[in-house]
Amino acid sequence: MIRNYLKIAFRNLMKSKVFSFINILGLTIGITVCMMIFLFIMNEFSVDKFHANGDRIYRVLRSYERDGQPGSVAYLSGMHSPALMNDFKGQIERSVRVSTAEELVTIGDRSFQEKKVLNADRDFFRLFSFPMVKGNAATALQNPAQVVLTETTAKKYFGTVDEAMGKQITLHKTLPLTVTGIVKDVPSNSHLQFDLVVPLDNYKDWGVMTGWLNNGVFTYVQLSPGTTRAEVEKQFPQYMEKYLGADMRKYGFAWGLSLTPLKDIYFEAPAEFGDSIRHGDKTVVFIFLSIAILILLIACINFMNLSTIRAAERSKEVGLRKVLGALRNHLVGQFIGESVLLTLISCVLAVLLLWLTMPWYNQLLGYSLTVSWNTPNLWLFLVGVIIVVGFLAGSYPAFVLSAFSPVQALKSRLNLGKNGASFRQVLVVVQFSISVFLIVGTLIITRQMNYMKGMQLGYNQEQTVSLPVDNEDIYRNLDAFKTGLKQHSAVQEVSWMSGEPGGFFDAYVFDVEGRSERWNARTEFADFDFVKTLGLKIIAGRDFSATFPTDSTEAVLVNKTAVANLGWTPAEAIGKWIQNTARDSAKRRIVGVVDDFNFESLKENIAPLVISPVEDKRVILVRLNPGNIPAGIDLIKKEYSKVAPAYPLEYKFLDRKFNDMYKKDLRQQTLLTVFASLAIFVACLGLFGLASFTAAKRFKEIGVRKVLGSSVKGIVVLLSKDLLKPVVIATCIALPAGYWAMNQWLQNFAYKTPVSGWVFVLAALITFGIALITVSMKAVRAALANPVKSLRTE
Repeated sequence: MIRNYLKIAFRNLMKSKVFSFINILGLTIGITVCMMIFLFIMNEFSVDKFHANGDRIYRVLRSYERDGQPGSVAYLSGMHSPALMNDFKGQIERSVRVSTAEELVTIGDRSFQEKKVLNADRDFFRLFSFPMVKGNAATALQNPAQVVLTETTAKKYFGTVDEAMGKQITLHKTLPLTVTGIVKDVPSNSHLQFDLVVPLDNYKDWGVMTGWLNNGVFTYVQLSPGTTRAEVEKQFPQYMEKYLGADMRKYGFAWGLSLTPLKDIYFEAPAEFGDSIRHGDKTVVFIFLSIAILILLIACINFMNLSTIRAAERSKEVGLRKVLGALRNHLVGQFIGESVLLTLISCVLAVLLLWLTMPWYNQLLGYSLTVSWNTPNLWLFLVGVIIVVGFLAGSYPAFVLSAFSPVQALKSRLNLGKNGASFRQVLVVVQFSISVFLIVGTLIITRQMNYMKGMQLGYNQEQTVSLPVDNEDIYRNLDAFKTGLKQHSAVQEVSWMSGEPGGFFDAYVFDVEGRSERWNARTEFADFDFVKTLGLKIIAGRDFSATFPTDSTEAVLVNKTAVANLGWTPAEAIGKWIQNTARDSAKRRIVGVVDDFNFESLKENIAPLVISPVEDKRVILVRLNPGNIPAGIDLIKKEYSKVAPAYPLEYKFLDRKFNDMYKKDLRQQTLLTVFASLAIFVACLGLFGLASFTAAKRFKEIGVRKVLGSSVKGIVVLLSKDLLKPVVIATCIALPAGYWAMNQWLQNFAYKTPVSGWVFVLAALITFGIALITVSMKAVRAALANPVKSLRTE
């Protein structure tokens, strides 16, 4: 019986090619978008789920309080790991420290600047389940002279995985390492990404490994079976008092520890100071899920509308089958069979379309999805789509068609009634409400991104090149590099610092003149040329100067927000003393106040900032004179090769850092633009179908009107107004909803574009214009038709 239903269904689909094509195209697009987002969601929620004993693995988080506001950061001192193993015997089974790095790798005369290097304890591959292709997970990192590579890295270095085993590489020119293990490439659904893993034992003399106050490594622990997170966390205050109590009181820190389950790290809100790993956003996941459902809903509405209005065309078929004894449930089965077949065809086309667009989709996401085509969940999802869309979307037309009276059907006097027309209009309203909502969202996100791009940040970012101090050669020879650059007329200013605008800025606690309570502020450690290089404005006092020899040890600059936060005017701040409780051995005097500049993301308000001439070289900024920028870059490369010849020069322009800071938001903008375009396209497909039906239904009426003298314009208006009325209603509903939703989204930004009325007018005009063009295409064609053709049978 099912086979017969499908045969009849296929025959009927072929009879109405236009309506079938519109339905299939709409459903194909809707299902493709759903599959894209389903794969994205599967990937997001599968992060770190592949590790054995993952439910017992936690990352230790350091909490703090500043100005009464709690915060957290993932970086800890390397001394915590052995202390935790010692103090929590029987409760913590294993502890592993991990730090991220960029390293120069040398193999013979070839060099590679690797950006994904992990320094880890020897039990790294026993704690985490990264599959080994070659080597033993238990012994691969036991010796400091060992290294583990991923498959792709091994092939890049040595051609094949087998050739790589036992070979030697050299790290930062001084550390020879032997390849003792090869692991499969790290999947994108891992919060830790790496190409090489180096034993952390090589860096046991690092400051972060020898001092409790120096924080720079992640610490992961595996709890013993039967031990709960709450049991361990309850003992952390006593543990912190034992090891850090005296130091915290001395320097004014208020630190604590907590445990974050491995499965929650990815969706954990990035800590205030970042943690150099990839994070997801559940809000984005749910937004995309909603968009997928809405676009599929639009396609389903198309199907229901077009199937229902075809009822009049199939009235005689229904009547004849009823006269010949067909029961209503047989007719319902036939029509649902047609619906399922159409959905099945759409699913096949959607899989093909997804396969073709997958490279573009991965590029847009910024990583490759790990979900394979043979994943059962993917096919279960498609079966679910066929059932939901095929049965539910097809059920309304099926019951409407099967309910026709055979007598009325055979006389071709069917009337779908006002209720049917009203229901169809409600469905069109829903379709275009979704489309208008997505258009509003796209316009406001685009406007916000453009607003931030064009915003004056308070510093000179044009012609300014940023270079990381990421190797010993450039660190040791930085003064020579700076001197060499400043000898050339193409270079305006050069400065080294601890963090460039948009980068990392440390937070420290200060003792302040006239305040009994300690004060928290962000800190920039920089040389005397910092202000000149960034073009900052001094609003009180003076800049650092070599004519004041004591500035290196006794002076600081602060920003305008810091002065206001301390309750002073800029003039009053000059001469006041402050002291960094962790870095300064003596008090420093404020010699100048700089105007505020946005040194962090525009999602944050400007924080108090202290600029101190203390040596902490992490970044170099080179400000070039306007003119021949390529020549300036060549000059930087030449001078760099003199002081660090073994290392490739990596640089970024400061004014292009925007794309790095707001990468996630820019991707959301692109995806939302694509999805909004698809939504309006699918909605217009349905509107085109309704226009086709209306033109066909009123074919003879149009002929009579033309004979009686109606103009083409009058007929087009007549046919269009009823179809465009739901679009106008939808616009009126969607605009307030869009205004509310985007206002909520803009709250994520400290600096936001005003939500102007023209944005909503433009969204309305775009929607109405596209709908008008869609309807007019059919209306004009009907109006231009020869009236003789429509009246010859009368």
